[in-house]
Amino acid sequence: MISEKRENCGLFGIFGDPEAVEKTYFGLFGLQHRGQESAGIASSNGEFIECYTGMGTVSRVFRSSTGLLEKLANPIAIGHVRYSTTGSSKPTNSQPLLSEYSRGQVAVAHNGNVINAALLREEYEAHGSIFKSTSDTEVIIHLLAKPTHVANPDPLGHVLNHLQGAYSLIFLYADRIEAARDPFGIRPLCIGQTEKGAYVVASESCALDAIDAEFIREVEPGEIVRLDKDGLSNRFFVTPGTVTPAHCIFEHVYFAKQNSVIFGENVHEFRKKLGRQLAVEHPADADVVVPVPDSGTSAAVGYSEQSKIPFDMGLVRSHYVGRTFISPGQQLRELQVRLKLAVIKEVVGGKSVVVVDDSIVRGTTTRGKIRTLRQAGAKEVHMRVSCPALRYPCFYGVDFPTKKELLANNLDLEQIKEFLEVDSIGYMSLEGLLSCADLPADHYCTACWSGQYRIPVDTAVNKFSLERYQMRMFDGRQEL
Repeated sequence: MISEKRENCGLFGIFGDPEAVEKTYFGLFGLQHRGQESAGIASSNGEFIECYTGMGTVSRVFRSSTGLLEKLANPIAIGHVRYSTTGSSKPTNSQPLLSEYSRGQVAVAHNGNVINAALLREEYEAHGSIFKSTSDTEVIIHLLAKPTHVANPDPLGHVLNHLQGAYSLIFLYADRIEAARDPFGIRPLCIGQTEKGAYVVASESCALDAIDAEFIREVEPGEIVRLDKDGLSNRFFVTPGTVTPAHCIFEHVYFAKQNSVIFGENVHEFRKKLGRQLAVEHPADADVVVPVPDSGTSAAVGYSEQSKIPFDMGLVRSHYVGRTFISPGQQLRELQVRLKLAVIKEVVGGKSVVVVDDSIVRGTTTRGKIRTLRQAGAKEVHMRVSCPALRYPCFYGVDFPTKKELLANNLDLEQIKEFLEVDSIGYMSLEGLLSCADLPADHYCTACWSGQYRIPVDTAVNKFSLERYQMRMFDGRQEL
């Protein structure tokens, strides 16, 4: 559901293009759905890195009247859009983070959650390190600067082996870009190339489309890709094939943009398969299939195709209201939701309606939309959800609520139906979800549904843990 779950960042980098900063700006626009709290661009002329970050969307931070893009103009650039999952929403946590150490300047942009960041920070602070932010990303910079790490033949590869959790990273050095993905490949990261031969790295291929670059391939789990004057090269900091991937399949269900290719397949086509499978598992006797836009639209198309029930846009999304799940405060999220979706009475009035959404988290927003449909004259409302019931928190970069706030963790199916005030409800089965994917089932992380965490979470952190909030154990798992 649009207001109750949050992902954390979008990354973009390009080497060797006279318009690198402008293209980074447009690439970040393509990734704006991944974060709206802050945006930033760092660029280099080959000798010196400049960086600017600010709070808000890309267009707000880099307003044309400021001339910031012109001031940053250089042939090497990286950019970042952020939603905070570790470290709260404030200017000091905006990225890229620019620092200087014994090897010179480095700017870092990160998507994911380093679950051992709090322990690493405690260790470094005990030895006198001073941190400027509460972001887990800054811990990585301190690791890079440690003298014993600097002396390693491959300092970056050595540092990455100290990290636990989910991370796609882009590092800007004065003369190069290095991009890396964690050994499990939890978060997406891909490589592209412009018509003039400049190499690009980005969280999703939709950012490549935004600058008319060609998609080449995804960065492999455990791989470091280097972009410099000699072109593209790569190396691995873990032995390929020794770790079974744990791709976040929720990227396919909700977060990624429909035109992106992640984990080897197009997001729109994957979601249509989910909708078709959902119709097989949970048919309904209804007059119209209505999606909750935008992430529910593709699944609703698939549901309509399989069920032969007509598809229509009974809910209309306002594109002038930001992506509501990214708003950090609950009161603001609820206000935005009311502004964001409008009901078309002519589509739902007097009809039995199948409502297709990607997921339900707390359920309060979903219930509000169901009531709105009833007020518009819907005769029956049948809720269909294109993923299994969410019962467990995520520690790998998706900022779900705590376990006790998750609707499906507290209520059984009949109770959920009563709470949402629907005539019927059907969740996709986990087996059905995985059957829609091209890769083997064990190549995906399903922890938010199954409770099976591929990376131990005994040191896991939540959004504010680096600000001295503590975790406590609950039923063998960590809870706030």
